Amino acid sequence: MLDLKLIRENPDLVRESFARRGEKTGALDDILRLDEERRKLLQQVESSRATVNTASKEIGDIRQQMAAIVKEQAHVEGPPQASKTVEDLKKRLSQLTERSREASQRVEELQPELDRLDKEMRALLLEVPNLVHPTVPEGSGEEDNVEVRRWGEQKSFDFTPLPHWELGEKLGIIDFSRGVKVSGSRFYVLREMGSKLQRALINFMLDLHTTEHGYTEMYPPFMVKRECMVGSGNLPRFADNLYHDEEDDLWFVPTAEVPLTNLHRDETLEPGTLPLCYVAYTACFRREKMSAGKDTRGIKRGHQFDKVELYKFVEPESSDAELERMVHNAEEVCQRLEIPYRVLQLCSGDLGFASTKSYDIEMWARGAGSGWR
Repeated sequence: MLDLKLIRENPDLVRESFARRGEKTGALDDILRLDEERRKLLQQVESSRATVNTASKEIGDIRQQMAAIVKEQAHVEGPPQASKTVEDLKKRLSQLTERSREASQRVEELQPELDRLDKEMRALLLEVPNLVHPTVPEGSGEEDNVEVRRWGEQKSFDFTPLPHWELGEKLGIIDFSRGVKVSGSRFYVLREMGSKLQRALINFMLDLHTTEHGYTEMYPPFMVKRECMVGSGNLPRFADNLYHDEEDDLWFVPTAEVPLTNLHRDETLEPGTLPLCYVAYTACFRREKMSAGKDTRGIKRGHQFDKVELYKFVEPESSDAELERMVHNAEEVCQRLEIPYRVLQLCSGDLGFASTKSYDIEMWARGAGSGWR
């Protein structure tokens, strides 16, 4: 979530970022309007609270003075004598008590409206995407993504290569029909060498990144609390694409990025702690509602898939360099497997909600449509 102070002090910067993404600026306008209303109301609430605090202090002082007078009169023979000082103190005490009561009542009247504005503004802030990095190319969709580099030779064949959904079934390593029977559409079963290959690739990537690239392996839960989904930018915007256990309010992770993002939530990291470099394997779960009609065959857009995630907590000034280093770490996986690939920098219109800058690595698979996957 973007800092409200940043939005308040740099509205044109945020507005420009919205425009680059192709987002409407209505939410931004509403945030600025609510922020102004909230600050005016907060000023009234704080002023009333200050009145209560000031009055309470003076009331305490007056009561001490009156107690001292009563104590002094206790040593005087005869009935206690009324004095102008005591009458003035009583009068002042009554005025202050009434002022404090009115100010307290004012706070009680204003607080619900202040709470409403806070809640409404937070909901809008959670819908604001990250700022687009200045180096991100302009564009409206994936067709405008920019190819940065390629590696490897795209092999040609003297026959028509089969797509993986046909090849996998012929080899007996993917079973789509039983996946559908067990769990429904967009599920599949890996069997024999297929399941061994899956496990071997996961182990290979974890070992490569931990032994040669300096990452610490983590094994996080596959289900997380609601606040973890909010903290990683998945809620409320992508609620329809997530699997949810309503009884315990736990959410199945769409990627290991979610639990890794929240590992140090609400913690203060000591200077010199960063960078923290993590690699994690998780099963991932997505409804894929936003990809309806796309890649309906095969395993590309299944509701459940395995993923090895690279994640870094770094100082802001080293963020750009660490991103490039992380992309190169991921590229090495393709190189070690000798699979040709290309690196695409995503344009502003295709950038993920939580991303400021992003790359895709597409591998060459000649049997799958255009070949790039």
